[in-house]
Amino acid sequence: MTISDQAAARQFPPFSLARLLRGTFAPSPGQRICVLIDLDRPEDIKDFAFLNDPSLSIQSNAHRFIYEPLKAGVMAEMGLTGGEIFAYQVTGGSNLDLPDKAVAPDGKVVSLERDIYPNYDIILCVSTYSATAPLTVFAKKFGFRGATLHGLNAIILSSGLSVNYDEVSADAEKLRLGMTRADWVEIDFLHAGKTHTLRLELGKQEAQKSHGLCRGEEPDVANLPAGEIYFVPTGAEGEFPMKYEDGTIGLMQVGGGRIRKAVLLTGSQATVDAHNEKLASDPVTGELGELGFGTQILPFSGRDIQDEKIRGTIHVATGRSDHLGGSLTPDKFSNHKNATHDDILFAPHKTPEILVTQARMFRNGETHVLIESFQPSAYMNGLLV
Repeated sequence: MTISDQAAARQFPPFSLARLLRGTFAPSPGQRICVLIDLDRPEDIKDFAFLNDPSLSIQSNAHRFIYEPLKAGVMAEMGLTGGEIFAYQVTGGSNLDLPDKAVAPDGKVVSLERDIYPNYDIILCVSTYSATAPLTVFAKKFGFRGATLHGLNAIILSSGLSVNYDEVSADAEKLRLGMTRADWVEIDFLHAGKTHTLRLELGKQEAQKSHGLCRGEEPDVANLPAGEIYFVPTGAEGEFPMKYEDGTIGLMQVGGGRIRKAVLLTGSQATVDAHNEKLASDPVTGELGELGFGTQILPFSGRDIQDEKIRGTIHVATGRSDHLGGSLTPDKFSNHKNATHDDILFAPHKTPEILVTQARMFRNGETHVLIESFQPSAYMNGLLV
């Protein structure tokens, strides 16, 4: 049975905000909680006017499944305080720094750094673009804990946010122990009958895990849904095909740890030219700052935040890596608007034109296959026994 078949057959309990908060944060009575959303016009949070816009499904889900349950009884049940919601301006890119200005439902303008970060113990951010990197920086500065849930949709609510995160964490740790301190990972990609290989140097580093637990008093931010083993590559060479948002596929030529040039394979030459212009003007935008492997059995949601956590998928990311323990910070980009962290996910539903025929790892003097044709290998599955 494939991972997709297992996911289709799996039964999940109904979504419960209280269960999610207990599982992720184990909050103490008296702790203060709030919700952040993003809007093109933050002032549209006044009197919840944004709820009249059917295109704002993510923000509407934040209101319906998080803000309203908090107010309706979850806070009282758990002894929490606060429960406010605020809107900030959409950033326009994954993990770009957040603006400081935010707006409350009564129209009051507040400062995230003065009024929000120092005054809440738990911050839930439900947004269009991931805010994990900037919120992690502010969590360490101000001492709060948080969770980022960008792209929230019905499938995520009914599956990736309804799991037992103690079990997710235990599985992630088993996989982490079987992959940590690897020397390198090589990935073979098949596109239009031709194989391309990318090699990522890992330098025997400790593998890290995204496992959904953010308990205790240490400041931290969980990326939910969770379930991932990841590394910050120390170098990279080779090439790999990448699918752009418009469907164009380009071949990324990699050297010295970063994408140096993109070459058109299919689609729009203009799309590839624009990418090359960005690489030339701001070279660190091509730096490969993450290699990640999903650990969970979940249905595909159409949102990378969940789909990259599915066992058998693999992703690399370009750009900012400071929130993962890497050294690429926003100040190192020539243009601040380029200081994103962009996941490049390879999964059967998202990149059917690009097959990951094999991903293999060299560790402790041996080579182990991790993934073949988007299915976890016997080695990977065996780590969970």
